[in-house]
Amino acid sequence: MFHPTHRFAHQVGGAARYNFFPVMQSSRYALVAYVRGAAGEFVENLRRELHPELPHLAAHLTILPPRPLQGTESSAIRMLERICGQEEPFHVTLGEVETFVPVTPTVFIRVDVAASRMSDLHSKLNADVLAFKEEWPYIPHLTIVKMGGELPAQTAFETARRRWEQYSGSRRILLERLTFVREESPNCWVDLAPVVLGRSLVSR
Repeated sequence: MFHPTHRFAHQVGGAARYNFFPVMQSSRYALVAYVRGAAGEFVENLRRELHPELPHLAAHLTILPPRPLQGTESSAIRMLERICGQEEPFHVTLGEVETFVPVTPTVFIRVDVAASRMSDLHSKLNADVLAFKEEWPYIPHLTIVKMGGELPAQTAFETARRRWEQYSGSRRILLERLTFVREESPNCWVDLAPVVLGRSLVSR
């Protein structure tokens, strides 16, 4: 389980496709799918309300939770492009609001429909240069907020559950474009490269 308490910094303007920076030996990497539209706005606005002290967090689904690399960034990107290029894009549907309490004080929306597709993709990518023994079992979800303790997490859970029941926007998300990211410093992640599902299928 990936419980982010960080900011994903987007590269804008005329940035190169691969945004390489000096790498610290202890750097961690992840693969995410940013959630745009109404669902993403709902999560980001609710997070600001529930925990305004947190830095801005881009709503996202995590395919590969944070991990060190067993090789170079370029080899990791080649592996991601090779495997993801052979996978068809697919839709997931968000389910109910849940919490990981008492394991962690995290409130999240579980992925309901097509969670198995996310799990299968995670398993395929968790190998070779990206291999890592996960700290938690992989559960596809969209994090709303990670609180400072169990009691505030329970309070946040009740608020989030009520708000999500009133949410009238789409709960369906197309997973087509993923992003490979690197942790630059605590609470700060940067985009390294886009990873598109089905690219090799389209090019045939």
